[in-house]
Formats: sequence, C-alpha cells, structure tokens
Amino acid sequence: MSILTEKDNELIAKAQEAIRSNYDGVNFNHTVGAAVRCGSGKIYTGVNVYSLHGACGEQVAIGTAVTQGEREFEAIVAVRGKDGEEIVPPCGNCRQMLFDYMPECEVILMADGEKRKVKAKELLPFAYRVE
Repeated sequence: MSILTEKDNELIAKAQEAIRSNYDGVNFNHTVGAAVRCGSGKIYTGVNVYSLHGACGEQVAIGTAVTQGEREFEAIVAVRGKDGEEIVPPCGNCRQMLFDYMPECEVILMADGEKRKVKAKELLPFAYRVE
C-alpha cells in the first residue's frame, strides 16, 4: 500500500463533489459518488444508480470514462454519505470489474484508519479470468 498524493486528494474531492450534488436522502437512490483518474489526467465521476440491478458509482464513472475514449486508468475512489465523508472499498462486483478493466489501477481506500492506495488486482485474490 502506498501513501496518497495531492492528485489523489483531488480525486477524492471530485468524488465528494459528485455525491454532494446528487445525494438522494429521500429515496436513497444515489448515496455513493466515485471518481476515476485516467492516463490522460482527466477525471470522470459517477454516482450509484439504485434499482433491482443498479450500478455502483465506480461502474458509472468507469463507463463514462470509457465512453469518452479512455482506456488507461491510474486511480479510483468511492465515497459515501451526503458530503462523501466516508471512503468505501469496492464491492465484489466492482472488484471484478476493476480486475477486468484496470488491474494495475490504484484504488484509494481506508486501511488501519488511514487513506491508502492498493492495486486493483490485489483486492481480488484468485480472481476469475477469461482466457
């Protein structure tokens, strides 16, 4: 695990902006914001879209980046709460997606009470691989 940089703190702030602007405290359809920084340096954000088969904030951010032609990913983070005060780790589905799309991407999460980065591929040992 590695320590965060100023660019990582900017990424967290972008995820917080995304959920702050879209938080749904009535129906709780949008409670997680995410941001992904691409190899181009651009940052794309997303919020979860809750439904029977909804999409996580990370998935929406990644889909937005891919739609804009991005294929290289440096870092990703997800935050939860009205102001994005809690950094949350990716769920199981997101871990598989990160493994498939960006195994070398750094995931920002909390570890031992500190913000840290870990490679996406390290979050899913014994991952399913299409060969």
